[in-house]
Amino acid sequence: MNTITDTKLKLREIEALIAALGLVQAERFVSLIQREPFDYTQWQRDLWPDKCLEEISSLAMKNWNRPNQ
Repeated sequence: MNTITDTKLKLREIEALIAALGLVQAERFVSLIQREPFDYTQWQRDLWPDKCLEEISSLAMKNWNRPNQ
């Protein structure tokens, strides 16, 4: 796995948000994250409480292989 710089990682994250949500909603999401105390690790743990690791991985792979919309 190639390591990328923090700057490139942030850019990719923003591009992914914009691709998934659109510019306005992506900006809204970033604003919400910056405004409130936010524990990303806890959020991830609580995101899909009814799904096991294998199910989450399968969903991620399906989305990874999906053509860009």
